[in-house]
Amino acid sequence: MTALMSRIFNATGKYRGRIAWAFVFSFLKGILKNAPIALGFFTLAAFYHGTATPKFCLQIGVALVGMLLAQMLFHHIADRLQSAAGFLLFADKRMELGAHLRKMPMGYFTEGNIGKISSVLSTDMVFIEENCMAVLADLMSYLFAQGILVAFLFFFNVWIGLAGLIVVVLITLLGRGLKKEAVEDSHIRQAQLENLTESVLDFTEGIGIIKTYNLLGEKSKTLTGSFEETCRTSLAFEKNHTPWQRGLNLIYGLGTTFVVGLSVFLYFKDMLDVTYLVGTMLFVFDLFGPLKALYSQSARLTVMNSCMDRIEEVFQERELPDMGTNHIPAQSDAPEVRFEDVTFAYGEKNVLQNVSFDLPKNRMLALVGPSGGGKSTIASLLARFWDVKAGRILVRGQDIRTVPLSELMDQISMVFQRVYLFQDTIYNNISIGRQEASREEVMEAAKKARCYDFIMALPEGFDTVVGEGGASLSGGEQQRISIARCILKDAPIVILDEATASVDADNESYIQEAISELCKGKTLLVIAHRLNTIRNADEILVIAGGGIAQQGTHDGLMERAGIYKQFVTARENSRGWSRKGA
Repeated sequence: MTALMSRIFNATGKYRGRIAWAFVFSFLKGILKNAPIALGFFTLAAFYHGTATPKFCLQIGVALVGMLLAQMLFHHIADRLQSAAGFLLFADKRMELGAHLRKMPMGYFTEGNIGKISSVLSTDMVFIEENCMAVLADLMSYLFAQGILVAFLFFFNVWIGLAGLIVVVLITLLGRGLKKEAVEDSHIRQAQLENLTESVLDFTEGIGIIKTYNLLGEKSKTLTGSFEETCRTSLAFEKNHTPWQRGLNLIYGLGTTFVVGLSVFLYFKDMLDVTYLVGTMLFVFDLFGPLKALYSQSARLTVMNSCMDRIEEVFQERELPDMGTNHIPAQSDAPEVRFEDVTFAYGEKNVLQNVSFDLPKNRMLALVGPSGGGKSTIASLLARFWDVKAGRILVRGQDIRTVPLSELMDQISMVFQRVYLFQDTIYNNISIGRQEASREEVMEAAKKARCYDFIMALPEGFDTVVGEGGASLSGGEQQRISIARCILKDAPIVILDEATASVDADNESYIQEAISELCKGKTLLVIAHRLNTIRNADEILVIAGGGIAQQGTHDGLMERAGIYKQFVTARENSRGWSRKGA
């Protein structure tokens, strides 16, 4: 139990001083809490021996009032110190976690860890913050108080002191069993809470598809099953904990009876003075109270231990190294982007194998090929969402791993099919591209992205708050705002995951115009879904099977057999696409 409390204390960081002072005041409070019993003993002894005087009684009364007031003051100070420290500590921890997550590779967020992150933030941190930090100093005071009470028994009689000490040892041994059982169950309980969080997130994020395909019954059963499993896990936690707690209560009762019986026996054997017998009776019914209070918190402490494990597990996840000190030159004779024998794997499975190509400045390179071939992975590696397994990626001759990540991101703008807008004003969503930009610059970017007119038609114009994810806007409107964000950023390299692939015809023309504005004078890496958008690309890479299957211009690739020609021919036959079209 002390190890668990020590672990919390060691995790308090810069607030450790506050907690240490809370220990001091809780210790003083613990002493004062039991002091009236000692005063009662001395008062009864004085009356028994006929030494009590009015002055003595007045002094006892003043001492009792003083102890009560001091106890109230120490309790208040300890609470303020430890409770405030808990909230301050986890405010810092949440900020620290946010900073840590920003440095994580994107793969971490696509491996089913969203439920874990949500659970750590909304369950684990909250549990420790609200349930443990506020009682930490009190738990330490229980240990001090128990030591003081046993010491008093030795003061009365060595045999009574030994009896009390034996009972304390038995309680401690049984408490270790309780702790071991509770720790195992706590890990299961918190893991199931994470599973429940993941199930709720999956259900809410996919509610549109679930309704569309009439899967409410099936998916509801999955979610309901997760709730039921959480209920069973929580009940099992309490059920497994109860026998140990019952055993402790039994020892408390039998131990108290044993001390009382021994005291009476010693009295009748003339080995214990009557005043000490009475003193023992004053102490005995609260003798094991501190340990009882301590072990009543054991469930909290063991759940806290599991929460700490889970929090530390997230913090121990490997960040993308960002120790680079080199800089990307403003001008260079080297290609704007170069891949040199790049190999990359998700886990043990290679996705790219020895991929090499150059992208000169102000040129357009298009990536085409079957789904899963590695096109998006190439774009993600350039933005350093992940690090390569082997080989190098260079921007103007500089390995991107050797430059600060923030400097690399200043060089790149990204437009993807799936747009995310924050629950904020449209103005703030655009100004994310360059936060120091003036209002006039933000509006000019909106005009170039062909979204100024529909923004001004909204109730609050640029100050209109959009729903989380941009839910209050159409897909095409969201896309144009994301392009305005990139235009404002004005980065020299643009990664474009064809933004018109999933929008209606009305929006497509606006988006094409917006993309044309974005791409003026830029170096382009385009992931193509519609072949007509890459017809005029300076070079086309056909990505298949984790490598470059073909490479060349549109006309050149069409003159020879291969994946590209088959792909184009299939599109012509199925959609009437014309190679001579725009």
